[in-house]
Amino acid sequence: MRVRDAVVWEGQRMRLAARLDRDNLPADCSHPMITGSNVRYEISARIQAMPCGGIGLMHEMVRSIGLAESIDERVHVFKRHFPYHESDHVLNLAYNVLCGGTRLEDLERLRGNEAYLNTLGCDRVPDPTTAGDFLRRFDADRVMELMGAMNTARVKVWKKLSRKDRALARIDVDGTIAPTTAECKEGMDISYKGIWGYAPLVVTLANTQEVLFIKNRSGNAPSHSGADVYMDAAVALVQQGGFRRVRLRGDTDFSLTAHFDRWTEAGVEFVFGMDAHRHLVELADGLSDKDFRPLKRFSPAPAGRPRQRPENVKAIIVNERGYEKLILEEEHVAEVKYQPHKCRRSYRLIILRKKIRVERGQQHLFDQIRYLFYITNVRDGVLTPAEVVYEANDRCNQENLIEQLKNGVQALRMPADGLVSNWTYAVIATLAWNLKIWLSILLPKRLVRDVRRMEYRRFLHSVMLVPCQVLRTGRQMVLRLLTYTPWAELLLSGTPYFHRWRTA
Repeated sequence: MRVRDAVVWEGQRMRLAARLDRDNLPADCSHPMITGSNVRYEISARIQAMPCGGIGLMHEMVRSIGLAESIDERVHVFKRHFPYHESDHVLNLAYNVLCGGTRLEDLERLRGNEAYLNTLGCDRVPDPTTAGDFLRRFDADRVMELMGAMNTARVKVWKKLSRKDRALARIDVDGTIAPTTAECKEGMDISYKGIWGYAPLVVTLANTQEVLFIKNRSGNAPSHSGADVYMDAAVALVQQGGFRRVRLRGDTDFSLTAHFDRWTEAGVEFVFGMDAHRHLVELADGLSDKDFRPLKRFSPAPAGRPRQRPENVKAIIVNERGYEKLILEEEHVAEVKYQPHKCRRSYRLIILRKKIRVERGQQHLFDQIRYLFYITNVRDGVLTPAEVVYEANDRCNQENLIEQLKNGVQALRMPADGLVSNWTYAVIATLAWNLKIWLSILLPKRLVRDVRRMEYRRFLHSVMLVPCQVLRTGRQMVLRLLTYTPWAELLLSGTPYFHRWRTA
């Protein structure tokens, strides 16, 4: 950051802090704070501006990792370029999401902003109709090529991770439901929940919260349908990226026992849930109490002074209306050897026994026992039975990531008219989320702070939607911040960082 920029930024920060200081209140508080002023609109004749100033930083990062070149090299859906290339369409759609767009029609807002076009160094970007036509040109093989092009750039980004960060890759896999109210979308169907839509498969890297692969499927597809192909592809990708060990994680739907031996022989670890079918429950019931050990859950200590818990309104309503209430009393774990029917060898089966007290009102009715089962090939010296349970529970954070894809990025809106075209859109929109993650990997930690853990909407309003003037001076395009933001240092220092990296 230049000295002048640092001085101006610090002055803005201090003025804002003084205005928001609780002790700096007006002498007369008889009138509302929000009143108004004499407002007048004018059209600027020379100065241009745009509301999404963070796009300059993201575009500089994209140029640094060679993402556009990788896409144009591997993805070919046009016979001739007139005038757009494949990378133009992909980046146009991804940048639309990064600038707050939620549908194809929002592209018109960007292509009508001359300052935005000048920032990207282009005369025009595709309109919504052209973008929709681009999505419909894909088939399944070309979508895989597109994800491969993105992964080529991803491997370059992973080189910035430390050896400790690349010690163990935790790959999570899960299916979800992408609902739609449309009636004519090809490939849609009724899910097991009775919801019309699609059933995407999502494969993510828990270490960095990236989406590695996404596969769109018909709405009635089982969660595990075709999952082994993408799990194998994710394993090969992280190994190419320099991760020394790989661990697959998933719920009971992804206990694909037919592949256990193959994964074990290849040195791939796994931790999966197992369905509590009758044979396993009988096996657990046959164990004695000596075979089980208490499971202790660890909760982080509260920051600051503890506060008094408010009255539990939910518990009051449940007691007043006489509903049954389930209260977890204790948990125990045990371990046995278990050989699935499709396997040639046995694996560690971890049994989690939960003792649950059933109450109605204030009356204790009875106790019940429930079992949860986990299967793994990780040695006991690496993970204890309790740690296997913690590892399986940690996978649940993927649900938060999928929620971000649905309601933050809105990558699973399915705006096109077919299964493959919607798959293509989901892959491109997910790129916006991955660009946020790559930013947190590539830049120094003092700049990015908690960018990786940010919800997408917070990242959007904190980093991306910063109003800027757009000025052309000599050989440079200058984005001048028009208002104070705590993230100004990220924008002011991050762009020169990528510029130096690209020209090195």
